[in-house]
Amino acid sequence: MKEEIIIAGFGGQGVLSMGKILAYAGLMDGREVTWMPAYGPEQRGGTANVTVIVSDKPISSPIVDSYDTAVILNQQSLDKFESKVKPGGTLIYDPYGIHHKPTRTDITIIPVNATEAAIEMGNSKTYNMILLGALLKARPLMDDDAVIRGLKKTLPERHHHLIPLNQQAITRGKSLVS
Repeated sequence: MKEEIIIAGFGGQGVLSMGKILAYAGLMDGREVTWMPAYGPEQRGGTANVTVIVSDKPISSPIVDSYDTAVILNQQSLDKFESKVKPGGTLIYDPYGIHHKPTRTDITIIPVNATEAAIEMGNSKTYNMILLGALLKARPLMDDDAVIRGLKKTLPERHHHLIPLNQQAITRGKSLVS
């Protein structure tokens, strides 16, 4: 098994941390992983993306130009990465702020109303964990225990009290994918 994933959106949406949690979860599950962020000089509001590869075998390079799965959080990222999803791959996106929906017919397209779900949960910071849950439902790369261990490894200890909220957000995200 080898899954090449791109997560893309604006800085401040939790793109890089979502990728980092996914990468650590893969490590906790005994997989080979790479995590390669790409972002502009802006901390918030600039474009950001991260490539994560999760594999059962050694990974020869973290650089890829097409992806098995794309998680897209804004229109600019959709415009840039929709064409880079491999035929038969998966594109997960939050329709909020998307003006031109994905049009490909050779991939699985999964809209996830993560913005709406985060508002319902009463915490906008759950947004990226909702999308992570959707990703893990659509592409079950590892078990939930590994994801929670990855969360614990990624979050500073002073934020460990937020792990139950993050777990709820992951569960909520899974419920949004049929």
